[in-house]
Amino acid sequence: MAGGQITVEVQLGPDQHGWRLDRALAAAVPTLSRERIKALIRSGAVDQAGALVRDPAVKVRGDEQLTLAIPEPAAAHNEAQDIPLTIAFEDEHLLVVDKPAGLVVHPAAGNLDGTLVNALLHHCQGSLSGIGGVARPGIVHRIDKDTSGLLVVAKTDVAHEGLARQFADHSIERRYQAIVAGVPSQAKGLVDAPLARSSHDRKKVAVVKDGRGKRAVTHWQVKKIFRDASLVECRLETGRTHQVRVHMASIGHPLLGDQVYGRAPHQRVRELLQRLHFKRQALHAAELGFIHPVTKARMAFTSPLPADMQQLFTALGV
Repeated sequence: MAGGQITVEVQLGPDQHGWRLDRALAAAVPTLSRERIKALIRSGAVDQAGALVRDPAVKVRGDEQLTLAIPEPAAAHNEAQDIPLTIAFEDEHLLVVDKPAGLVVHPAAGNLDGTLVNALLHHCQGSLSGIGGVARPGIVHRIDKDTSGLLVVAKTDVAHEGLARQFADHSIERRYQAIVAGVPSQAKGLVDAPLARSSHDRKKVAVVKDGRGKRAVTHWQVKKIFRDASLVECRLETGRTHQVRVHMASIGHPLLGDQVYGRAPHQRVRELLQRLHFKRQALHAAELGFIHPVTKARMAFTSPLPADMQQLFTALGV
């Protein structure tokens, strides 16, 4: 870090020939959103061989070496809040959090406080990586508000960059436990279907075939069969927004309780969900594995089903 900024060297590859600059950089630096990449380009933060490139839409050749200057984050306007956290692991470089369902990961419209970031600011007292920007200090990846389970948080920029590379090359081990409607006809399977924002509803993600989508791969295996539902383990090869929810719905087995991608389950299951007041997608990030970006140790964590999913699991078996 120098001159009040974080400098990231990016080498584009031949497979990116013809891509827009903002798309290529967003793929190379997955910790930054494409919108933030666009803003950085327009502000003169991208240097190619001593010349600034300010057009996000310019097409790249695929052999460029670029320098991206990311300004140090301004003092966080997020409030540090004393929100209880379940910490599975912590050292001076990173921590692994077991997030409860209902907790938003980072502040956004409609959820300006009471988030995991607010809790982390209190817990870490300022020692969070700044690469994610003011709104998302330390956040390397996220899970949905109503999904529970494990995620890793970076306390230093070195840890953030090392973890981001592992997410980019899909070497992070992530396994989810999902309770889905119905019983799949096979014991295990693979969904390889690109995902993008739905053209009909921008709040939803959809499987697309028009070239807009990013490749998304989910390996699934049935672990327990009930009368009208199944417990399925999903291993993520990629980590797209709503990936498990959309992929399982696409093969006819949406997650129980999913208010966005679900469909009316069998009457018995519907009545059970109502009786248990289970109103979130039945999805839990149960396993997380990665190489520690500093010590290079192999890290592996597991989290049992939370109480509400365990209660649903038990009730389905009755």
